[in-house]
Amino acid sequence: MKEIVLITGAGGMIAKKLSKKLEKEYTVRFLTRKKKHDNDFEWDIKNGIIDESALDNISHIIHLAGADISEKRWTKERKRELISSRVDSAGLLLKTVKKKKIKLKSFISASGINYYGTVTTEKIYSENDPPGNDFLSEVVVLWERAADDFKEQNLAERVVKIRTAVVLSREDGALKKMVPTIQYGIGSPLGSGKQYMPWIHIEDICSIYEASLKDPAIDGAYNAVSPQHTTNENLTRKIAEVLHKPLFMPHVPAFVLKLIFGELADALLEGSRASSQKIQETGFKFKFPDLKMALEDLLKEKN
Repeated sequence: MKEIVLITGAGGMIAKKLSKKLEKEYTVRFLTRKKKHDNDFEWDIKNGIIDESALDNISHIIHLAGADISEKRWTKERKRELISSRVDSAGLLLKTVKKKKIKLKSFISASGINYYGTVTTEKIYSENDPPGNDFLSEVVVLWERAADDFKEQNLAERVVKIRTAVVLSREDGALKKMVPTIQYGIGSPLGSGKQYMPWIHIEDICSIYEASLKDPAIDGAYNAVSPQHTTNENLTRKIAEVLHKPLFMPHVPAFVLKLIFGELADALLEGSRASSQKIQETGFKFKFPDLKMALEDLLKEKN
């Protein structure tokens, strides 16, 4: 009999691709705001409502729910939403797991590489480094603390926190936003362009979640980031190279981005490197460790 995996954040690009990887070996269920398929179960995080039958006989939870950091300006209300969508959702799961007296084999939670702070330095961050002191690092710290509660309250044998870099995918995310501007000849680096952009191919991030599910030795926090580092300018130029498009526009000035995006602009203008050594030491091998190789795979249909 297949183990049951419950996935939150059903509408996201990782959940969609990951579920396809898992469905051969696991029974996959989704928690979603609106039921569309037989394996969907509804929940309402804001009002603390959940279809408890979603958790019947489950062995694992993969918690991917969380409002998009880059979708809107960070008003006070939006900041509360960014935290609530991650923390309150985990709290609702914990409350329900406890009520149903479930002992999970694993609680695997999405997390963010912004744990280390929205800064540009020459330091390469590892999982042993302390968190930063800005809003995004605060979000991630609260997010991970909500995940750790499952282990502290003896509701899960292990808790895995996947500190995710910028996910490169043809369907959604940063690449989907950058490609059209480059295709139309108006693409350019942001600010100085020297800020690092930790990245990972969608196939590799899904494989990390799959490995986390299957390998009981994987426990704690892991940077989900490609071993090859890049800057915003280099990423922009590599996309143009793969698309065979020229780049002739000047850099987008930092003050313009700050006028448009407010505090959110910092997440676009700053960035440091993070090490993938810990996840590789588990035996995980990246399918796309090279940026150009990753872009060629993702953009070949657009070329």
